[in-house]
Amino acid sequence: MELTGAEIVVRALAEEGVEHVFGYPGGAVLYIYDAIFNQDKFQHILVRHEQAAVHAADAYSRSHADKVGVCLVTSGPGVTNAVTGIATAYMDSIPMVIITGQVPTHAIGQDAFQECDTVGITRPCVKHNFLVKDVEQLADTMKKAFYIAKTGRPGPVLVDIPKDVSIAKAKWHYPEKVEMRSYRPVEKGHLGQIKKAVSLLLSAERPMIYSGGGVILANADKELVDLVDRLGYPCTNTLMGLGGYKGTDPKFVGMLGMHGTYEANMAMQNCDVLLAVGARFDDRVIGNPKHFASSPRKIIHIDVDPSSISKRVKVDIPIVGDVRSVLQDMLAQLELALEDKGGKVDGKRIAPWWGQINEWRKKECLKFADSTEAIKPQYVVQKLWDVTQGEAFVTSDVGQHQMWAAQYYAFNAPRRWINSGGLGTMGVGLPYAMGVEFANPGSKVACITGEGSIQMCLQELSTCKQYNLSPKIICLNNGYLGMVRQWQQLDYGGRYSNSYMDSLPDFVRLAEAYGHVGIRVTDPRDVEGALKDAFGKYKDRTVFLDFITDPTENVWPMVKAGKGLTEMLLGSEEL
Repeated sequence: MELTGAEIVVRALAEEGVEHVFGYPGGAVLYIYDAIFNQDKFQHILVRHEQAAVHAADAYSRSHADKVGVCLVTSGPGVTNAVTGIATAYMDSIPMVIITGQVPTHAIGQDAFQECDTVGITRPCVKHNFLVKDVEQLADTMKKAFYIAKTGRPGPVLVDIPKDVSIAKAKWHYPEKVEMRSYRPVEKGHLGQIKKAVSLLLSAERPMIYSGGGVILANADKELVDLVDRLGYPCTNTLMGLGGYKGTDPKFVGMLGMHGTYEANMAMQNCDVLLAVGARFDDRVIGNPKHFASSPRKIIHIDVDPSSISKRVKVDIPIVGDVRSVLQDMLAQLELALEDKGGKVDGKRIAPWWGQINEWRKKECLKFADSTEAIKPQYVVQKLWDVTQGEAFVTSDVGQHQMWAAQYYAFNAPRRWINSGGLGTMGVGLPYAMGVEFANPGSKVACITGEGSIQMCLQELSTCKQYNLSPKIICLNNGYLGMVRQWQQLDYGGRYSNSYMDSLPDFVRLAEAYGHVGIRVTDPRDVEGALKDAFGKYKDRTVFLDFITDPTENVWPMVKAGKGLTEMLLGSEEL
C-alpha cells in the first residue's frame, strides 16, 4: 500500500497511540493537515500561538506517565515561535515529538518564503532532530523520534519535513522496534556500585536523601518512598522533584535551594552521606559550589545521564542507570544487608541528627504575617490546598507565585506539579493547564500565575472555550513583575526599573469576553469562598480568579546569587 508522506506521518502517530496533537496550520504543513482531516485516530487541538502548542504538548507529557506530547507547526515563523517551548522542554528533560514543516527540498538554502534553518536553530535545544529529504525514510524516522524521546534521559525530538516530501509517495511499513547502534542508553546500574552505596548509607550518622525531576520522569516515586521509609532518613526534593516523596510526611524536610526551607538547606550542607537521585546539583539548588564543597561529605549520585554525574559537584559513588531500576536493586541490596540486623535500620545512630533537624525546623521559615486587610499570596495557595484537598494538578508560570506554589502546596503524588524549572519560562501556565486537562480529563486543574506571566499566552483562553476546558486560573495580582521587583529591592537599591505593571486590563471582563467566568477578590475573607465557587459552582467552566495581593510581599527564605546554601535571608528583617 502506497501512502503520501503526510499520510505516513498521520499513520505513524496512530501507531504510536497518540490521542492528541497540538498545532497551528501553515503552508508547509497543509498536506499533513489534509491527512489529519481524513482520519479519526487522534484529535488535533488548534491553539492560538505555536509557543502554546509546544507548552501544551510538554505538559501533556509531564502530567501523564504513559503519554508523549506531540505538536505540529509550520516552517519559518511557526518554528521560531515554537523554539521557546522546545527549549523549555529540553531543559527539564521532557519527552516530546515536534513535527515541523519545511520548504520544498529544492528550495532549501534559497531564502524561500517562510524558510529557516530548523535543524540549525533547534540543535542546541533538542535531544535530537531530523531533516527528512526522502519519503522512504519517513516512517523509520518517526519511529526513531518517539524511541529517542522516551528512552534514556528523555527529551524533545524534532522531525523537519519538506513540503514535497509530505506529498511524495512510498510503500507503508512501520517498524515494530528500533535498533540504533549509536544510541544505547544504559538501564541497569552497576551492582558493585549499588552495594557500596547501600553500605555507605547504613554507616551514615547524618544522612540525607536529595531527589530531583529524574525520579518523576522515571516513574520511580514508589521506589523512592519505599527507600526513604525503610531507612527512616530525611528527604528533600528539588523544585522539579516535588511529589516524588510525600510532601506532608514528617521525613520530608521541604524543598531545598534558593527558596528552599531552612531545615532542608542546613541538612543538605551538614550531612555526612548524601544520596542524590535523579538530580543535577544545579545552581539554584546548591548555590555556590565552593561553599557547598567546604563541608566534607560522601556523595552517591544516581542518574541515567552519565554527563550529569560530577558535572558540578565531585561525587564518590557514581551509579549510571535508569533511576527506577537502580532504586529497585538498591532496595533488594538493603534487605540483604539488614538480614543479620533483624531487618531494621538502627534508628539510634541517626537520632541526634533528627534532633538537629527538628531544631532547625523551629525557625518556622515559611511562617508569614497574616493580614485582615491585604490578601497574602501564601494564604491563597494554602486555601487552594484546603479546597482541593491537595489533589489538584497545579501548573504555574515563573516568578514569586511559582515559588509560593512550590512552598505552600504540599504535593503528595508525582506529576501533579507542572512548571518550568530549568529555563524559567513565563507564559507556560495556561497552555500547561490545557495540556494537563487533555491528558487527564475530569481532573482538578489549577493554574497559579501572576498578572505579568498570564498576559504572555492569554490568547489561549480562546482555546479553552473552543474545547470546553475548565482550568481555574489563580492570578496572584500584585501589580509588579514580583521576582524582578524583589531582586531590585535587595540588590539594586530599590530602583524598580520597569517592574511595575501599569495599565493592566480588567481580567474579569476580559475572561467574560472570552466566554468564561471572572471573579475579582480583594478581601482576605472572600478567598476561600471564591475558590470553593470555582471548584464547585463553576467546576465545568474556565474561571479566572483575580486575587489582588499585597504588593510588598517577598519570597522567603532566599539564597542570593553567588552565596552559599546556608547563607539564607529568612525575611525582611535581615535586609
